[in-house]
Amino acid sequence: MPKQVIIPTGSPPPIAPYSPGARAGNVVYTSGLLPLDRDGKLVGPDDVRAQTRAVLENIKSVLEAAGGSLSDVAVSMIFLKDLKDFQAMNEVYGEYFKKDPPARWCIGCELVKPEFLVEIQCVAHLA
Repeated sequence: MPKQVIIPTGSPPPIAPYSPGARAGNVVYTSGLLPLDRDGKLVGPDDVRAQTRAVLENIKSVLEAAGGSLSDVAVSMIFLKDLKDFQAMNEVYGEYFKKDPPARWCIGCELVKPEFLVEIQCVAHLA
């Protein structure tokens, strides 16, 4: 089955050669998405809550463009620049996954640019 590239209308321009998402059958893979607005500008400098919200909204737009929603997410991978931001990120994350949250993991690591505090990648299974 062929892969379908998912690029939502108004999504931030990629900062490297990748697509925001890809669908293969009923599975949607998002790239590790960043806290960028539709013009590619950073959202929420030094504010992990604002950055987490921006990332999750970008993920939501990819899933909706593929015909799904956040409730279809089976697993998410979270990358934090600093694990001291875990609680603040988690509070915002919990707003988006209130019921039956997906499996996930979270690691602390350097991100592609120093101003990014969080990056999240998801895999969703559509019904």
